[in-house]
Amino acid sequence: MKRLLTGLQPSGALHIGNFFGALKPFVDLYKEYESYLMVVDYHALTSLRDPNKLRENIVDIVKTYIAVGVDPEKAVVFAQSQVQEHTELAWILECLVTVPFLELSHAYKDKLAKGLEANAGLFNYPMLMAADILLYDTDVVPVGEDQRQHLEYAREAAAKFNNAYSSTFKEPKEIINKEIAVIPGTDGKKMSKSYNNTIPLFGSKDQIAKAVMSIVTDSAGEKPINVWNIHKAIKPEKDIEALYAANAGKYKVLKDALVEDIENMVAPMRATYESLTEDDIRKVITDGSEKARTYASAKMADVRKKIGVTI
Repeated sequence: MKRLLTGLQPSGALHIGNFFGALKPFVDLYKEYESYLMVVDYHALTSLRDPNKLRENIVDIVKTYIAVGVDPEKAVVFAQSQVQEHTELAWILECLVTVPFLELSHAYKDKLAKGLEANAGLFNYPMLMAADILLYDTDVVPVGEDQRQHLEYAREAAAKFNNAYSSTFKEPKEIINKEIAVIPGTDGKKMSKSYNNTIPLFGSKDQIAKAVMSIVTDSAGEKPINVWNIHKAIKPEKDIEALYAANAGKYKVLKDALVEDIENMVAPMRATYESLTEDDIRKVITDGSEKARTYASAKMADVRKKIGVTI
């Protein structure tokens, strides 16, 4: 089987945009591959400074993956920080690329464009991500269209190492699901924690309702476009067209219907999520990280020999 790797950053509470953009696509795909599912906790340090929150988020992400349908017996679920070879390989790759090359990173440029301070971790982020991918001889990585550059960086890093030291790393391919829609947030922009416009994935029904009721609507139109765009991600358009036609202009009725449909979708997953304990998750991460280390340490033994540090 080909090897697939994906990761999710534990930088905040997950929302329904994460479900449709990353969680569900992985669940639909992972059994077709030898799959590695990584919590990229070191990446989170570029923006998160609260150790208690980080620990909470790591547990939350693994609980979430299991709740949405990932069987930890059929995928290697692990934490990036428990496999030190990631940061070691990242340093080696950083020594092979140039500063101008890293300056092309979309995430880095976006931060600067917003007038925000970009720390060195964010600047070097592409090489740690490349190390994450290359360390496991990954064949494919599922990404959104806006993340295609991550794979381009990984392939470039692999090529530079291979040219300098001999063939060592595979050049991974991206899997881009064109059917994955960008889920709008309550303000109509892309749903994102940074925009504070999210609908919580495993919030209570009251929390979901509060978020839905805050969706910005256009009082001039019969169909509230932001409500419609979120709703059609939850249910097929053909199943909600009659509802919207019969309730044209009745925004509260339509928002109430959206709340019910989100609740019906997440309630079974939320029950599984709430049944999992921290001890359950700690065991999953410990077992998975041990498997990941076994592969990563063998790969790095080869890398160290080739670069000349093995005496």
